[in-house]
Amino acid sequence: MRLAEDLGIGEAVAGEPGAVVGFLSLGAGIEGTVERVDGELPESEEVREYQRLKALFEDYGHTMPAASRERLESELATLEPEWAAHRERGRRVTVRVRFDNGFVLDGAHQDILTSL
Repeated sequence: MRLAEDLGIGEAVAGEPGAVVGFLSLGAGIEGTVERVDGELPESEEVREYQRLKALFEDYGHTMPAASRERLESELATLEPEWAAHRERGRRVTVRVRFDNGFVLDGAHQDILTSL
């Protein structure tokens, strides 16, 4: 795998609260090996809301008053782009990568890595 973008990693603190020692930055293009693929990243709130409203519409839409059904259809239409992007993106996971320079990045979103 290759790091797709520069990545800044936190602040290193020495002994005293607020005493900054440095900032670690890994440059785009650094290569490494995926050691582990972790679980799936949680869906966005918009995606979860779309799924909830879609299920509601499919199960009870035919019994709703016209105004309520139209409002629900409008809300679904508003959330549709986020849902489409989620489906196109597919399953997203986190990974553990050991870079060639020895650094290990754990819990990294797959979006910041590219295949070699």
